[in-house]
Amino acid sequence: MIIINSYSTAVFLCIITMICWGSWANTMKLTGKNWLFQLYYWDYSLGVLVFALLFAFTLGSFGSHGRPFLADVAQAETRSILYAIASGAVFNLANVLLVAVIDFAGMAIAFPIGIGLALVLGVIFGYIAQPVGNPVLIFAGLACVVLAIILDGIAYSKIPSEGQKSKSKGIILSVLTGIFMGFFYPILVSSISTNWIDPEPGKLTPYTAIVFFALGLLVSSFVWNYYFMRKPLSGPAVRFADYFTKGNARIHFVGLLGGIIWCTGFALMTLSGDKAGPAISYGLGQGATMVAVFWGVFVWREFKTAPKETNRLLATMFFFYLLGLTLLIVAKVR
Repeated sequence: MIIINSYSTAVFLCIITMICWGSWANTMKLTGKNWLFQLYYWDYSLGVLVFALLFAFTLGSFGSHGRPFLADVAQAETRSILYAIASGAVFNLANVLLVAVIDFAGMAIAFPIGIGLALVLGVIFGYIAQPVGNPVLIFAGLACVVLAIILDGIAYSKIPSEGQKSKSKGIILSVLTGIFMGFFYPILVSSISTNWIDPEPGKLTPYTAIVFFALGLLVSSFVWNYYFMRKPLSGPAVRFADYFTKGNARIHFVGLLGGIIWCTGFALMTLSGDKAGPAISYGLGQGATMVAVFWGVFVWREFKTAPKETNRLLATMFFFYLLGLTLLIVAKVR
């Protein structure tokens, strides 16, 4: 299999992850208001699995290191496989909530609070699992991210809405998103061998783990996404038949593309973990928040009804988030 050989390459790939993770949700916006997020999510889930398999049968099966994908599957212990599947299911619960919040409150609130909190939890648990990097710089970076999250919440509270209840719902669901999102990656790391050149027997290579993760994501959609179909946050219940009768080839392709974009970022972030360490690679990948907020603020104009002083809050939020990410990068260099 193909592995990453340098820290600088790992950081570069994490930056690509940041762009992918901050941009995939635009595909949901592009499907239009009449294509509900619950219907979009089926195509997204399938897109993640399709790319994971493509990745495993290409980069995961060539090269001089590790085990090819099929050979890795054949020797894998059930426990390792279940860890990877469980990771996909936990992530999927968080991601369905994230998509629901994007639909309900917009990208500029769902990502900073939900993904920002996930970044904090993921980096903490990742560092506990594999303490790579300067802890002072890592946790100073996290402190900056927490401050950015608080500033975003304050900015969001200034947007005129139907009432305080709807604002509170957006923030509460974003917090739940972050809690679940923060746990999935350490679970996945538990399934992957710490030695990628000569993988441990029974453990998975990162390529194989990503495939089982994607399988767990798709299968658990029949639980999490189905619940939101029957119990939507707003509007009427959604039927399975709507997926076939109300969609068209373009809409389904855009949904698949969303899953492919997300999985591209996830695969690159996971491969970067060997050189950067899971705490730093996950933290940098979750810098996607800044990309998502850029889309939400400047393209989708989600703060257009907020008072002008909100711009200062958003600018300060950007500053502290970028400072936090910078500290995460230099934490390994030093």
